[in-house]
Amino acid sequence: MDITQVLPLLGDISPQQFMQRYWQKKPLLIRQAIPGFKALLDRSALFALAEQDDVESRLITSTDTGWKMKNGPLPRRALPPLKTPGWTLLVQGVDTHAATAYALLQQFRFVPDARLDDLMVSFATDGGGVGPHFDSYDVFLLQAHGQRRWRIGKQKDLTLVEGAPLKILANFEPEQEFVLEPGDMLYLPPRYAHDGVAVGECMTYSIGFRAPQRAELARELMQRMAEEAEDVVGEALYSDAGQPAVANPGAIPASLQDFAQTALRQLLDDPQALQCALGEVLTEPKAQVWFDAAEPSAPLRQVALDPRSRMFYDDHHIFINGESYRAAGRDATLMRRLADERQLDAKTLARASADAQSLLLSWCASGWVQAR
Repeated sequence: MDITQVLPLLGDISPQQFMQRYWQKKPLLIRQAIPGFKALLDRSALFALAEQDDVESRLITSTDTGWKMKNGPLPRRALPPLKTPGWTLLVQGVDTHAATAYALLQQFRFVPDARLDDLMVSFATDGGGVGPHFDSYDVFLLQAHGQRRWRIGKQKDLTLVEGAPLKILANFEPEQEFVLEPGDMLYLPPRYAHDGVAVGECMTYSIGFRAPQRAELARELMQRMAEEAEDVVGEALYSDAGQPAVANPGAIPASLQDFAQTALRQLLDDPQALQCALGEVLTEPKAQVWFDAAEPSAPLRQVALDPRSRMFYDDHHIFINGESYRAAGRDATLMRRLADERQLDAKTLARASADAQSLLLSWCASGWVQAR
């Protein structure tokens, strides 16, 4: 992607300019970000996705007694009648189930893939919404069908409604209001309060981004690194040949505390262990994602990453779906190109070594990569 090219998607500025001026800083309303845009899935197709076990979906309704939420899978009979106002169906990860949604998501890869999450579709009847709230991550809100009225504000009071199944702001104070038509898009940085209400039946596409929480990321990294602890810190046993007799046997010896601290420091100070753990954590597929095994034939002609696959790299490794591989030289260049472009043509693949071809074949067999 040419990050200096002006894009209608971003309001006739370049990705480079957008990231400098708006990303994590301030909202941006873009009229006709995608001119003539139409919903990529019709209502029936979206409802069918919500019925599936491997699709995350939620039904949210606003009633006189408060908000209600029901998690999927959601058969059609679980959804209210279309003429009933005030309900919303949210379907996550639509990009992994519809090729057109996957293609749309690729237009936002001027942000690192490690931050890009998924495309969520919100279907709502008249008056439907999820209440005034804020997200902890960046989001692009693309109107796909009908109209939605957005009210937004740089909220200071983050008090939430008690007992609600959603994180709804109790004292929302909007500062701006927009009605979005199909093709219009609104970008919001993290923690910017917003409330979207359907004007008639509508669909909104949310392109969301991942923002790891520090404690959660630390916990996941430690769990990953612990699996490799033996290789990093060795198998040395604690030794206390100079330990004197003690009158207080319940006290933990200082030498044992030092032994534990040294072991942990060695693990954390190993840059390779941390890099591998981070890449594996960031590419770990979501819980509801699984892959279909295949039987590819060698030699491979063309390959493309499965839409559900997450593939990243650093200076020394390739990461795909929670696994890490050391990579160097020509094969590393080829694998990085696969991560960046999510496909390899015949000419590029012809330069792959026998080892790289074998690895790609194993990924094809696992369903991570598709042979074409």
